[in-house]
Parts: sequence; C-alpha cells; structure tokens
Amino acid sequence: MRTDIFARLDREPEPPKIETPRMSRHRIALFGGTLAFYLAIVIAVLMSSWLVTLDWKVMLFRPYQQWPQIHAFLDYYVVLGQRGPTAVMVACWLGWRSWRQHTLRPLLTLGASLLLLNVTVGAVKYGLGRLGPHYATQIGSAELFDGGDIFPSGHTANAVVTWGILAYLAATPRARRYLSAMSAVVSLGVGLTTVYLGTHWLSDVVLGWAAGLLILLGLPWCEPLITRAENWIFAAREQLSTRSRLVPARPVTAGDPRPVPAGQTAVGEAAAQAPAREPVVTGGHPAAVVPAAGSRPRAHTAPPPHQSHGVRSERTPVTPAGSRRPPHADRTPRGGTTQARPVAGG
Repeated sequence: MRTDIFARLDREPEPPKIETPRMSRHRIALFGGTLAFYLAIVIAVLMSSWLVTLDWKVMLFRPYQQWPQIHAFLDYYVVLGQRGPTAVMVACWLGWRSWRQHTLRPLLTLGASLLLLNVTVGAVKYGLGRLGPHYATQIGSAELFDGGDIFPSGHTANAVVTWGILAYLAATPRARRYLSAMSAVVSLGVGLTTVYLGTHWLSDVVLGWAAGLLILLGLPWCEPLITRAENWIFAAREQLSTRSRLVPARPVTAGDPRPVPAGQTAVGEAAAQAPAREPVVTGGHPAAVVPAAGSRPRAHTAPPPHQSHGVRSERTPVTPAGSRRPPHADRTPRGGTTQARPVAGG
C-alpha cells in the first residue's frame, strides 16, 4: 500500500520564490517616456490643438450608428473596465494565490495600485473638469473646466491597472508575457469601446492608457511599503493569537475561596509571618488580643465570654412554647409553682 501520495497531498505547499520587480534602468526609462507622453496629451487638450479636432471628428462620425450590430456585445464588454466587478474578480484570484503562497503581497499590491489609481486619475478628472461627448456644448471646444469628470478615462486606466497587475505579479517570465499581452488586449478593447459608445473622447482613452501604465511602472517604488504593511499585519495577527490562547479566569462559585485583592496580599503575608500573641489572663478574665503589626482587625469582634460561662452551644437550649419535644418527668411545666433552676455560673 503506497502512502507517499497521501503524504504529498497533506503537505502544505511551499511558497515559491518570486522575485520582486525593481526599478531598473529600462523601467525608469519607460516611466519617464510615459510621463512625458502623459503631459503632452494634457497640454494638447489644454491648447485645443489638432487632438481636440480629432476628438470632434470621431464623435461626429458616431461609431455606434455605423455598426449597431455589435452594440449589445460591447455593452457587456465594457464592464471589464468597470472598477467594482473587475476588482472583485481579480481580488478573488489574488486571494487564492495569497493563501497558496502564504503571503499577503498579491492582495496588498492590488490595494496599493487601486489606491494610486483613485488618487492620481481622480485628481486630474476633477481638476480639469472636462465634459463628455454627450454633454458637449460648442463644436471644436475642449469642454474643459465645466464640471465634468471624464478626462482621463477611468474605465481605460482601471482596465490597464486591474488586468496588468496579474502580469506584474506573475511567478514566471512566460506567464508574465502571456498576461501582459492579455491585459493589453483587454485594456485596448475597453478604451475603444468607450469611444464607440460615445461616453469618452479619443484623447480621454489615450490619456487613460498612459495613466494606468504609469501606475504599473511605478509600483516597484511601493514595494518597501508593501513589505512593511505585510510584516505589521502578521505581527498583529501573532499578538491576537497569543492573547486568545490565554486561559480566561474561572468564575468564583459558591464555596470556593474568593480572590484576595492585590492591595491586601502584602498585608496578609506580613500578618502570616508575624508571631501570634497569646492572650494575657488577668484576674480570671482574658485580656483583649492585640493584633499583630500590619494585620487587619476584624470588622465584628465580640468581647470574649466569661470564663465561668459555658459556650453558647454547650448551654441547655430554651424550648419555646408549643415545642414538639416530649415532656420530661424531671422538669416542671411553665406556669407551675416550682421555682426555676438557676443557670450554672449565675
């Protein structure tokens, strides 16, 4: 009977050694070129150059009227650039990878990229305030600073970042090449779909491609912060697990000794170590016992009984009227003429 297969299945997978991308000279050169292209697009739109004229020509061409047969399909395809559904799908995949590789880096990298996307793209959107093609008011105008929020295209930038992060986190060079090609095709198709539907200008899509690529190229600068966040999360998890392993205090039930407060522990120990004093008998009566130094006197201390008196438990109990005890022959019932017997020691 072979048991090595089951032992192999029960063994936890070892985390693969994934090389973290670094800011090499090639990556820095690509980042600088993409940033220059990004700024050139913004300046061209601000100056209402030939790029704005091209935007109007494409919009007046109305692609959704030229090819209406693909309109229904593209309505669903454009969801691949919508932030909510794509983030959930990619997060599920990266969460499974995090569990398999015993690391939080995939999820933290996705979170960092989406945070950078919201900050950078959102700031330019609301800063320039460009209106979309459906809300344009003047032909040939750039439609800037009118309260819009479509420049750059959020769908396009989100498609570049969300699907490009899979290529960025790929474990092998071959997988990175395939995933890079897949993300490029998806983001290109999402951008052109927004132009077809008339929700974005062509320059919006071009700037969205550049914005998403800038975030992917600049992610290696965030790797030290991602590593710190991962270490902090694991350290906090260890602290919580350590606290949960502590045994909780058992509740005090009836008959169990009650816990002594911390302030009384030292006093109790001093009283236990002090020698006990013997009562001094003077004139047949024991004197009051002087407590030892540092001991706590009792709250209710009754004076000692007389030496000649018996203990209360040793005295003959007085039977009340109507008692169920049987009568004694040597005792006279109450109300008789015989004198009552005096109590001993009276």
